[in-house]
Amino acid sequence: MTLHFANELRGKVLLPASKSISNRVLFINATLDAPCRIDNLSQCDDTDAMLRVVNGEAPSAQPISPRSRKGQSASEMADLFGCVEENSANTQTASKRIDIGAAGTAMRFATALLATREGQHFLLDGTARMRQRPIRVLVDALRSIGADISYTEQEGFPPLLIHGSKLTGTTVELSADVSSQYVSALLMLGPLLPHGLQVKLRGEIASRPYINLTIGIMERFGARAMWIGESTLYVHSGGYHRTEPFRVEQDWSAASYWYELMALTPDSQATIQLPGLTANSMQGDSRVAELFSALGVQTQYDEQGVTLTKVERPEDLFLHIDLSEQPDLAQTLVVTCAMLRVPFHFEGLQSLRIKETDRLAALQTELAKLGIEVQIRLDSEMLWDGHVRESLPIVQIDTYDDHRMAMAFAPCAMLYDGLVINHPEVVSKSYPTFWETLQPFLSQS
Repeated sequence: MTLHFANELRGKVLLPASKSISNRVLFINATLDAPCRIDNLSQCDDTDAMLRVVNGEAPSAQPISPRSRKGQSASEMADLFGCVEENSANTQTASKRIDIGAAGTAMRFATALLATREGQHFLLDGTARMRQRPIRVLVDALRSIGADISYTEQEGFPPLLIHGSKLTGTTVELSADVSSQYVSALLMLGPLLPHGLQVKLRGEIASRPYINLTIGIMERFGARAMWIGESTLYVHSGGYHRTEPFRVEQDWSAASYWYELMALTPDSQATIQLPGLTANSMQGDSRVAELFSALGVQTQYDEQGVTLTKVERPEDLFLHIDLSEQPDLAQTLVVTCAMLRVPFHFEGLQSLRIKETDRLAALQTELAKLGIEVQIRLDSEMLWDGHVRESLPIVQIDTYDDHRMAMAFAPCAMLYDGLVINHPEVVSKSYPTFWETLQPFLSQS
């Protein structure tokens, strides 16, 4: 896709619903005897993968169309039946195969959820990249409370053979410095266990806001979960309870690309309205409003949502930020700073190595095409001194099957007219309508 931006950036943008909230609600709702209706469910590949889990769809089953999905009714939140059965070479037991695709969150949540389905057997698999993404930390934790999970190929990585069983453990301990999704998966299991669950975390806790998001959603479904120390959580037994519909918020992570566009546009009178965002959101990525204020983007809240405008940014700016709690904003911020010629030092990026791609290496490679040579340090930090070298005459950005690479680099076309984004379809993972929504702001010539 070749991008040419118009001179003005003014309009209203309907953001997608939060996939982080959607996937947590789908997990919890699937445990209810009478699931509630979910309104404004995220319409993207990741949420479709989680729907395959809760609906028990095999890879060959007809996927639910995101374009026609309005809300998830009780009848649609069926129990896990109807999958194609496969004979496992390891156990000779009929297993229901569920293909998670490239959805990392769904893989982790599904591993925990399926482990509780007593008497049922599952083969949980995904893409070639998914088979390279480690899951041992979660599997070891689940095994410690009674889960029956084994690896069918490489130890510590999917595919997983899961025999649903009754989990009776009361305490689990795990490293929390790689992915908060392991912690969230365990927390959501807690109310289903006969004696609740205590979760002890080791090391620096990654993405703490996502853990708090999980707790907040659990509470909206009648569960009780809480921090009982700096690194320990406790979840009471008692299951989940909810009858009224649940409405999913708009996605603050998706909003970050519009903040980037606002920061980079030459239109001094630019204005973008983002309905549905709130200042008191449960989403940790709502911090994007604070982070971009230093980059010349002002956020105004009203009853409808957020309005973005441009303001003057400080001269001789240098950004030194720990993003361990908002790793999904890293690509957006790195690229924005590079385009604004703002030197930076971002820390807390260790989880980027095991995302859809190695995001640290991908950023380094693609920015070099634009004359930006960033340094990677300790597998968790990215630095740039502000020096710009000559860029390639024709810049084509590779996306590495990573939705955030495509969306973070698209605004660069404001400075590099005619920038090409290879494989733009990868945005379907979280924001399928991104290019369609961007179209009114592109040059029609």
